Amino acid sequence: MSGYIDGFVHPIPRDQLEAYKKLAVAVAEIWKEHGALDYWESVGDDMHLQGTRSFIDGVAAKENECILFGWITFPSREIRDLANQKVATDPRMATLMAEADVGFDAERMLYGGFKSLVL
Repeated sequence: MSGYIDGFVHPIPRDQLEAYKKLAVAVAEIWKEHGALDYWESVGDDMHLQGTRSFIDGVAAKENECILFGWITFPSREIRDLANQKVATDPRMATLMAEADVGFDAERMLYGGFKSLVL
């Protein structure tokens, strides 16, 4: 399947993982309502490979933090761009983020939009 993917990596405190999971489930539904095909988030498990730089280094994770790796798939970049606009102005997102106390720091998140290369 061709399409477009937004990818992101960020740390959160380990003791906030369950609260973050609840937030991510709610956020995933909003993204899907606004055009995303799928929304995935995974927690880091095996974060080191000799000779490479890890996500831990990339986000400057602290000892008490875990790494979240996520991606959102879209049919096209155009639909992704429209979804980003809709999600940014969806009042549910503002409410969820204001009420969530999960230690999320957007300034430490790595993010990028990707077009398909190999399928």
